[in-house]
Amino acid sequence: MPLLSVKNLAVRFETHHGTVRAVDGISFDMEEGETLGLVGESGSGKSVTNLALLGLIPSPPGVMSGQVHFDGQEISALSEPELRKVRGNRISMIFQDPMTSLNPLLTIGRQMTEVLELHKGKSHSEALRLAAVGLGEVGLSEPESRLAQYPHELSGGMRQRVMIAMGLLCEPRLLLADEPTTALDVTIQAQILELMAEVQRRHGTAIILVTHDLGVVAGTADRVAVMYAGRIVEEGPTHQLFKNPHHPYTQGLLSSVPRLDSDTSQKLSSIPGTPPDLAEMPPGCAFAPRCPNVQAECKSERPELLPSGVPGRSNACPLYAPADSAEARP
Repeated sequence: MPLLSVKNLAVRFETHHGTVRAVDGISFDMEEGETLGLVGESGSGKSVTNLALLGLIPSPPGVMSGQVHFDGQEISALSEPELRKVRGNRISMIFQDPMTSLNPLLTIGRQMTEVLELHKGKSHSEALRLAAVGLGEVGLSEPESRLAQYPHELSGGMRQRVMIAMGLLCEPRLLLADEPTTALDVTIQAQILELMAEVQRRHGTAIILVTHDLGVVAGTADRVAVMYAGRIVEEGPTHQLFKNPHHPYTQGLLSSVPRLDSDTSQKLSSIPGTPPDLAEMPPGCAFAPRCPNVQAECKSERPELLPSGVPGRSNACPLYAPADSAEARP
């Protein structure tokens, strides 16, 4: 049985401009100790997916449907008090913007010790000690003194490291990491990724990593799910997907990233156009207006995510013809 099983997860927001389908019926499974990279342009539904897994979609205007099974329990059917026992404990989340996630009226120490006192039953003094250890592990200098500071007294990168430390404090079974290294320089970024990997090795933690940095995904994720307009358009093992992308959108994403093994004089390509308005989705394939290989059928029939002929891979482009390639062989 997988640690996490998501079936037909959908999130819509009822707005004055119409119904916005931010996540449109996605399904995936995750095993213990696995890292899944969620990639795609801004607005593709990556962060909303993470929020929905923890039941953090505000209602109204949000409406969530589908099933989320975690560790043998359907957490999508839990009440709010029952969900509070899961959040921050068995499932933890590193939010994208620490300035809006940290309470400006409470010290860093109070916000970090609360989770340990609530979920682990630690005394306040022991929780303070563990919080200081956690801050030291993410590279903050003088961690004991940081506990007495307020969020506005720290830089953006320091606040981000506080959020990461909070996410790892209870050693969760599943970690939802939403752009965890965006505000960090490359040296600290490598340190944080190694820390997350160490937690994963020690406790079998599964990680859903949301990021725009395809280099980070290539170096850390076991599998990649590419999202576009609220749907998963391609999924597969990281090394296979990067080596031979099937969906035209995935091909466009990867071709826009510079490579060390390519001609440096060659210009990077870009995907023309912009993502669709989720309140006024076009018929057929959402990527059709930007696709270089668009056909008439693409504008009328919405493709489903189906196995692509290569073990472990799926793709939502019916024009892709799976090849009898070395990719399919071990």
